[in-house]
Amino acid sequence: MSHEPEYKDWQQIVELIRSSVDNQQHEMLLTMLMTPDERESLTARVNILNELLKGELSQRQISQMLGVGIATITRGSNELKSKSEVDKDKLKTLLEQGAQ
Repeated sequence: MSHEPEYKDWQQIVELIRSSVDNQQHEMLLTMLMTPDERESLTARVNILNELLKGELSQRQISQMLGVGIATITRGSNELKSKSEVDKDKLKTLLEQGAQ
């Protein structure tokens, strides 16, 4: 008897998170899904992308400000480079709204 996981792809996870937001359960879900270290890493990633999109600091300055390695900043930068300007603008808007 073979068992298969119920969640097989990223879109199912996105839908799970969307559903948790609709039901005001997103904080509980994300807290249970992620360890404290993973939550800290996600916070760093959000800050990295936010600072890169602002374009006010060098990668080295961002690295020092956030206490992360330059390679971590470079990975974030490379990910942004692979996105369209439209998507980058949407992300920038989301990040600006979320920081308020």
